[in-house]
Amino acid sequence: MKLITTLISLLGLALVAKGEPLAVGTAAPEVSAVDQNGQPVVFKDFYAKGPTLVYFYPKADTPGCTKQACSIRDDWDVLKTKGIHVLGVSGDKPDSLKKFEEKYKLPFTLVADPEGQVAGAFGVPFMAGFAKRISFLVKDGKIVWNMPSASTAEHAKDVEKAFDALPK
Repeated sequence: MKLITTLISLLGLALVAKGEPLAVGTAAPEVSAVDQNGQPVVFKDFYAKGPTLVYFYPKADTPGCTKQACSIRDDWDVLKTKGIHVLGVSGDKPDSLKKFEEKYKLPFTLVADPEGQVAGAFGVPFMAGFAKRISFLVKDGKIVWNMPSASTAEHAKDVEKAFDALPK
């Protein structure tokens, strides 16, 4: 019985990994991964284009993650006008992300992070093997805003407010 209790406790610890999300002012990680098309995504290249929203979500095509992605899609013109580039990151593989992109007509880059290397570089915590929903705004290579409990349906509005509050 004691062995079973110990095993259950260890399993619980394996399902919840605490991380410390990168703080405002920290240099943004210069990581690489692949997108929904299997093409390389070099984060540094996105940062060089202008302000970049890097948002982490647990799993493509689930209710909350769909609301979050569609919030960004629905406000895409406003985000583009502000010059904000978007990288949506999850532990899904490229083929799942491609289906998600096509199903919801998502106009931004989805990043496959099945090994959790991108999430780890940003200090994103995991729960039950899934990255926690969290967002970062990167400007001039630095984290200028983070939202540890990113919203779903209002996510784009939250990002726009944060961006508008930044010093110009």
